[in-house]
Amino acid sequence: MTIDRAATVAVLLPCHNEALAIGKVVRDFRAALPDAIIYVFDNNSTDATIAVASEAGAVVRREPQQGKGHVVRRMFRDIDADVYIMADGDDTYDASLAPALLALARSGPHDLVNCVRIATGDEAYRGGHRLGNVLLTGAVRTIFGDRVQDMLSGYKVMSRRFVKSFPALSTGFDIETELAVHALELAVPIAHLEGDYRGRPPGSESKLRTWQDGWRILMMILKLIRHERPLAFFGGIALACALVAILLGIPLLITYLHTGLVPRLPTAVLATGIGLAGLLSLTTGIILDTVTRGRRELRALAYLGQPAPTVPGEPPF
Repeated sequence: MTIDRAATVAVLLPCHNEALAIGKVVRDFRAALPDAIIYVFDNNSTDATIAVASEAGAVVRREPQQGKGHVVRRMFRDIDADVYIMADGDDTYDASLAPALLALARSGPHDLVNCVRIATGDEAYRGGHRLGNVLLTGAVRTIFGDRVQDMLSGYKVMSRRFVKSFPALSTGFDIETELAVHALELAVPIAHLEGDYRGRPPGSESKLRTWQDGWRILMMILKLIRHERPLAFFGGIALACALVAILLGIPLLITYLHTGLVPRLPTAVLATGIGLAGLLSLTTGIILDTVTRGRRELRALAYLGQPAPTVPGEPPF
């Protein structure tokens, strides 16, 4: 199957208590992409989200496990399409930008097109969220590669081969971080397009908790470093242990060279223990680096197992 004018496009909208906004979001995407299938995945809403989404013409499905990561994992597993457009159901993103994002994805072709948010008001992008996004995106760009911008944006276009090779493991808002690192580790074609980011409709409340979710995302980054860069992670621990062991051991060595005695035996034992711990950490990093390479190759094979998109106007291979 190739991506052409007849390709199936799925709009994925994860929702939790978005009755005030979801109807407009569905109608806006329907107007922007009349041929797309619009899915609303409800995540235990206690308001009229399901009824409003159904009335607006969306295909409504449910995910009982609470958290955006659970919803995204369910969407990626269940929905079969050539192109996936994912956005939030809170009417903060501009649905009219979807055709431009889709055209950019097809023109590359790009496996991931990320909407870089341009706030249209102070209420749209709070200072704490903006600072956290800059810091967390900067950390990922430094460690995994600088080809991603606005990592925490929820408005994306993804190819089938990207979605079906993504082993979603996150449970909450840290899913955006996992998506970005997946794209960087697979070295897939990535593109960006700026788009308006507006405030929620009156009466609607954000589900993002600045400090709790920021901490969760930071922990996800550290976990991904351990999983995807084990040699660097455990090598750093080994280096720290080596430095501490050297600092503790140098005075003992000097004393031994002058007197032939080791007067502080507990310190010598401690330095030896820390040195051995560092050596064990380095060995662990080397072993896990080989394991990680195998996992990366499996993800690449899953990615290559899906049909490649073609640029419009070019014959399929």
